[in-house]
Amino acid sequence: MTERLWTSSSARTAGAAAGDRLPDHLPPARFAYDRHTWKEIAHLLANFPAALLGFVYVVTMLSVGAGLTVTVIGLPLLAAGLLGARQLGKLERARARALLGVRVDEPSPLPWRSERGFFAQLWMSLKDPVGWRTVLYDVIRFPWGVLTFAVTLTSLFVLWPVLPFIARGLTNVDRAMVRGLLSPSDELERRIAELESDRGIVVDTAAADLRRIERDLHDGAQARLVNLAMGLGLAKEKLLEDPDAAAAMVDEAHGEVKLALQELRDLARGIHPAVLTDRGLDAALSSVASRCTVPVKVTADLTERPAAAIEGIAYFTVSELLQNVSKHSGARSASVEVWRSSDRLLIQVEDDGHGGARLDGGTGMRGLAERLSAVDGLFVVDSPEGGPTTVTAELPWRDRTETDAAGSAPRR
Repeated sequence: MTERLWTSSSARTAGAAAGDRLPDHLPPARFAYDRHTWKEIAHLLANFPAALLGFVYVVTMLSVGAGLTVTVIGLPLLAAGLLGARQLGKLERARARALLGVRVDEPSPLPWRSERGFFAQLWMSLKDPVGWRTVLYDVIRFPWGVLTFAVTLTSLFVLWPVLPFIARGLTNVDRAMVRGLLSPSDELERRIAELESDRGIVVDTAAADLRRIERDLHDGAQARLVNLAMGLGLAKEKLLEDPDAAAAMVDEAHGEVKLALQELRDLARGIHPAVLTDRGLDAALSSVASRCTVPVKVTADLTERPAAAIEGIAYFTVSELLQNVSKHSGARSASVEVWRSSDRLLIQVEDDGHGGARLDGGTGMRGLAERLSAVDGLFVVDSPEGGPTTVTAELPWRDRTETDAAGSAPRR
């Protein structure tokens, strides 16, 4: 049983309610005029004024903007004109949706950020593909709008028996133009939707980690330190009147200190283990494997260390998988392999347990898959009933920066 988690881009197409959806297939054209035919005729008659408006706007915008490029206001005017072209495209999509039944997603707005600076935002506006495709649409549409207006108006008086068929043929060309030039870039929109989804996953994961750390501190080390303070206070009171009892209480407090220190070490290891920072992924995974309840063979074929963020995700992925092996697999042995293939870091964890692991079987596997997908990774589970189980994870390889190297310097 193999399962894959792929990032979904359906979030960007959830704009309209189900009741507002238009039919996927229009009824065939008939000699008798129905409402669809009248809508098509209205669209064709409106082509001329709409095309004239768009053509005049585009010609004025391009001539003024291009003519003033030798001045400081030329490029900003051209950028503003492209933003206006976006609005014309929005109106054309609305007209096509209302009269032609064409469903075209609205392009994502430009990602304005004040920290980018004026020139970066200006360049982003000037290379906006949505704006330029709308400009091309308005240029092409002018002669087409004149033609369709003339043909439709003439056919209303001369060829009205076959006008439904003429209108259907002309509007099919309009539909193709709207879909081809006014649709958002599928790949770009998919990537934007993925990044928005991944950002939410990263935020949720960070918040969950903070809650876990806070809970572990409150229920573990903090509670022990409170008991330690109370015990030392009582020992201080009994120091003069009952030295033996005070000594016993101090000895008990000493044990509490050791336990509190151990819990703090475990918590620090859960946040980011020192062995990973100091010695890299091979040593850190060997340390994790030594704490597993079944024998684990670790093989790390890496000639260099990846970026700290990728290294950390790889470590916690293997750590979580080995915990699952210890708790749920019933395995007698397991293995961990890590290697680099081109620009990918690959991890494979195998065990000879009873199998049956699934991505939808609990929050652990699902959480790992979401965490990897947030960094363009891949998570695959192959776990038939009866075993064995093989989990493969892929992460993008990123070279280690100087900051990462400084952070991994040996501690003194």
